[in-house]
Amino acid sequence: MSSITVALDAGHGGSDSGAVYKNRKEKDYVLRLTRAVGQILENNGINVFYVRTDDEYETPFKKATDANNAGADYFVSIHRNSSERPNQYSGVETLVYSDDGIRAEMARNINEELEAAGFKNLGVTERPNLVVLKRTRMPAVLVEVGFINSDEDNRIFDQNFNQIAQGIADGIMKTLYSQDVNFNEVPPYDEIEENSYNNEESMPQIPAEQPNRPGMIMPIRQTMEVMPPYDNNMTETAEENAPEKFYRVQVGAYRDKSNAERMLNSLLMEGFPAFMIYEDGYYKVQSGAFRYLYNAVKMERRLRRFRYNTYIVYS
Repeated sequence: MSSITVALDAGHGGSDSGAVYKNRKEKDYVLRLTRAVGQILENNGINVFYVRTDDEYETPFKKATDANNAGADYFVSIHRNSSERPNQYSGVETLVYSDDGIRAEMARNINEELEAAGFKNLGVTERPNLVVLKRTRMPAVLVEVGFINSDEDNRIFDQNFNQIAQGIADGIMKTLYSQDVNFNEVPPYDEIEENSYNNEESMPQIPAEQPNRPGMIMPIRQTMEVMPPYDNNMTETAEENAPEKFYRVQVGAYRDKSNAERMLNSLLMEGFPAFMIYEDGYYKVQSGAFRYLYNAVKMERRLRRFRYNTYIVYS
C-alpha cells in the first residue's frame, strides 16, 4: 500500500479559527485529530501528506493546490460542525462534491465508523461549491466530526478521541482495500510513470516524456493484478518475444475524441485506472490491464455497479 498517498487537511488555521464555542476553537481540535488519524495511516503503511501541520492559515484553493501538487490519491478534510444555536443539532456528516463513486463510498465508510464511536450519523451531503472538494484532482471528502456547539458531541469527542481517530482512519483504509488493488505491484509497462487520477475539473496529467507505444494516449495508472484463487495450472500463452497481452475492460469507443475524453474524465473522477487508445479509427476508453481474466471480470463488475456499459477485450 506504500504507493498510495492520502492528503489530510485540518480545517481552518491561523487567523481563521473556524467555529468557536466556549473555550473551543475548531482549528485546534481538528489539527489534533488530523495528526492522530495521519499517525494511524502511516503505521499501516500509507503515505500521508499533511496540508497543514501547525497553526497557519491557507486559503481553501491553496490547500487543494498543495494536495494536487503532492500527487495525493485521496483528500480528506477534517472539520467540526456548528449551528445557529447551541445544542440545536448533533451528529457527524460528510460532504462530497457529488454523491457517487469512490468518494461517496469513503464518506459512508467514515460515517459508519464514527457512528460506532458514539455519534449520530447524519449521512452524506453534496456540496459542489466547496473549493477543497471542487478543485482537488482526486476523490475528496470533508468530514464534520460532530457539532462543536453541542455539549453531547463534545463529550463524545473528548471521551472517545482515540476511537474517533481510529474510526476515520479505518473508514479511509476500508475504502482503499475495497478497491481490490495491489498497489505495490510493478506495472506491466514499467516505463510509464505513475500518475494520480483526477476528478471534477482536470484532465489527466501526462508525463513529459512518454516511450513510443503505438496507440497509447493516456497512461495506465497501475496494473491491478491479483493472482486468482482458482486454476493454479494457469499459464501464459504469449509467444516468446511477442508483446504481452492483457485483459482490459472497455467502457466506450468513439470516433469523436472529445466524447472519449468526457468518458475518460468520468472514470478518473470515480477513481478508476482509466486510459484511452486510438485503434481502428476509434478512440477507445478502457480500464485496467490484467494478465488473468478473473481480475478483469472483477473490474467489470465494479464498473457496472457504477452503471457503465462494458465488455472485456484481450490485446
